[in-house]
Order: sequence, then C-alpha cells, then structure tokens
Amino acid sequence: MTSSRRTTPRRASAPEAGRRARADGDAFFRHIVAGMRNGILAITRAGNVALLNEEGYRIFGVEPHNDDLGKPVAEVLRAHPDVVRQLLTAFELHMLPNRAEMRLRPSGKVIGYTLATVRDDAGTVAGLAMFFKDLTRVEQLEERERLRDRLAAVGEMAAAIAHEVKNPLAGIEVMAGLLRRKIPDIPDAQAVLTDIIAEAKMANAIVQEVLEFVRPIRLQVEHTGVSEALHAAVQLADTKAERGSIAIAVDVPPALPQIQGDHHQLTQLFTNLLINAYEAMQGKGRVAITGGTVRQDDGGEGREAVRIELRDDGPGMPPDVAERVFDPFFTTKAQGSGLGLAIVRKIVDAHDGQIDLRSVPEGGTLIRVTLPVSVSRDAV
Repeated sequence: MTSSRRTTPRRASAPEAGRRARADGDAFFRHIVAGMRNGILAITRAGNVALLNEEGYRIFGVEPHNDDLGKPVAEVLRAHPDVVRQLLTAFELHMLPNRAEMRLRPSGKVIGYTLATVRDDAGTVAGLAMFFKDLTRVEQLEERERLRDRLAAVGEMAAAIAHEVKNPLAGIEVMAGLLRRKIPDIPDAQAVLTDIIAEAKMANAIVQEVLEFVRPIRLQVEHTGVSEALHAAVQLADTKAERGSIAIAVDVPPALPQIQGDHHQLTQLFTNLLINAYEAMQGKGRVAITGGTVRQDDGGEGREAVRIELRDDGPGMPPDVAERVFDPFFTTKAQGSGLGLAIVRKIVDAHDGQIDLRSVPEGGTLIRVTLPVSVSRDAV
C-alpha cells in the first residue's frame, strides 16, 4: 500500500505578510487617487513631481508622460508658471492657502485649490500637496448672477423712464396725423408732418426695444425644436428688414434633439441675428445656417447641446467693433438703438447657453449659438 503525504501550504512569514499588506495598501491608495473627481498634485521638498492624477492632467490641459514622476514641477507644468510659483513659494509660508482661487492662463479656467504640507515620520516637511477643482462653470454662473443684479437695478429705472416717454410719443404721432388730415392742400406742411410721424414711430420703436431689453425674461419652457424656431425666424425677418437679393441656405437636420426652451424667445433670437445680417450686407450676398449637436465640457460628464451657426459673406467688422456688438446701446448704424444683439445675448443667457462671434473685415461673420438640451433650474 502506497501512502500519500498531504502537503500543508507554507505560511507567509511576518515580514513577507507585511510587505504584501503594504503593496495592497499602496495599490488601493493609487486606485482611490486615480478615481477622484478632484485634481491632486504632490511635489517633494526638492520641487519634483511625486503625484499627479488623471483629473489633474485634464484640468491643467497637460499631456501625461510615463516619466513625469520625479521631474521638476516647473518642467511638467511649464505652461502654468503661476501654479509653479504658488507651489514652490508655499514652503516659505506659515499659513497655506485654503479654498483659494486661481485663473489658469491661457485657458482661462478657474480652479479652487487648497495646499497642505506633507510630513515624514519625524515631522519634517517632505513635500507639498495641492488639492484642486475646476470652478470655471461655477465662476461663470456667479458672474452671470452679479450681472443680473446690476441689470435688474438699471432695468427698473429704464423701464420707468421708457413708460413716461412712450405716452408723449404716442400723443405726438396721433396729433401730427390729425393735423396732416386737416391741411391736405399745403405740401410743405404735409412733408414736415410726415417726417414728424416717421421720427415719432422710430422713437417709439426704440423705446419698445428698451422695454424688451430691461424687462426680465420669464421663459415659457417647453420641449421645442430649434429647427422650427429657425424657419419661423427666417419668415419673420423678411417682414422686418429688407433682404434684397440675399440668399438664405438653411441646413439644420430636423432630427436635432428638442431642447427645453421658449419657442417665442428663440424665434426672436434668430430673427434679430438675421435682421442684423441683412442690414450689414446691404441686400447682396449669402447667409448659411447650419446646425448639429455637441457635448459641452462642464467639469463632469458633460452636457448635450444644440449648436447653430450663422455664417454670412458680408463686409465683416474690425476687432474693436466685434468685441462690443453685444453691448447694450452700441451701434455703428446711423439709425438704430443698439439693442438688437444685446437682446440676443440676454435670451441666450436665459437659456443657459453661449454665443460666440468671429468676424474678419471683408471676410464675413460667423455667429455660433450653443443651447443646452436641458436648461438648469438656475437659468429659468
């Protein structure tokens, strides 16, 4: 009879078990850091990178390399000297920044950050850790809220003035019309009264635009198609401005997702943009309207949005004018309120969207409107 000997697994020695536990702990720590939604950057006392997680690379806009660890932080973040300066001078501070903010250049991102020293077992400062988060979206919303507060104060005053001016203007227009009918045989007086009526109507239209601009927008939010608002705007613009021989090409897929928006306000938005293009192009040229979907970066998973582009081959505008076209009461026209594009921006802001303009003198103008599919509660 052959006897079999059962082998007993060898127990790991205490030092070996300790090494395994430390290795497992290090791996677990790396997974925690890698999965964090905040950026983490750690440097040694010598100023070399000891840790930079994926979110940190994304916020800084830096391409990761396998040999970044151990490199001087000034080399890894050469595009962000302000951050490097803040880190390297922090070793000299007694009170480190906590919940501070910094704007990254040239990207314009705003980050909120906290610095903390890293000490070894003996209590000696061995390095520095920076915990940071992309606050660009938060900063934009705060600035938008401050702008709303300022406009609300100005709006109340402007609305009161506009109401007081509108009534006398209506009286002037009516009285001039009555007088013109009573003296049909005096051509010179007829011409003067016709001019008075025309100017009164123009002034009344400007007052109406002022009222529309200063009045708070209350969106009647519903699922609406941007394509339908665009086609309605093309028809409406033809009744409000002379198009002449300008060709309109609309290439917006009907399958674009519907957005949560105000159909009337969106129609006014695109109508104002088309009227502005018609007046600048002086009856000749082409306007191309295209549309599609994009994914906007919001520091998290992103949000789906619809993007509409209006491109014309008109005279364009110089940079100093392009920078101010959305400012209230700014206009280069002999007759105009300067509120058409300001109202456009107000409607876009109310929908929590974005508008961008690119123009080259004698090279045409491109206006890009981006509207999120879902409007945030703060924007309504």
